[in-house]
Amino acid sequence: MEIKTIVDAGPLIGWLNKADQWHEWSVAVLSARRGPLHTTEIVLGEACWHLGGNTQPVHALLDLVRKRALVLARPWPDYLSDTQRVMLKYPAMDAADASLVSLAELSPRALLVTTDRRDFESCRGLGNRALKLVLPK
Repeated sequence: MEIKTIVDAGPLIGWLNKADQWHEWSVAVLSARRGPLHTTEIVLGEACWHLGGNTQPVHALLDLVRKRALVLARPWPDYLSDTQRVMLKYPAMDAADASLVSLAELSPRALLVTTDRRDFESCRGLGNRALKLVLPK
């Protein structure tokens, strides 16, 4: 299955939390994408944590996974060394963000939807290729 859209935790949180600063942007951007959205398990965990544990927004997010509207791509363990190399190249980048960079490198035509301009805008990954980012203005 071709991955067209990779989603970071920020837009997932914004999509499901009406009080989030990125709610309107996240709803508009993610609703406009066609086909399933993709993320990694570590990013899903980050989003669940920020949404507040055992809450309605967390269950809504997990329902998206169950219904395969949000697909968990699994670059690990096969590409874990690539993720670690990304983290070494960008010391401020955490494992969740680096997992998305690894996934983006495996799917070079995919867009990466994020609110995290600081970590992703200057990132060139291991192939020294700019990521195809969708960021808030």
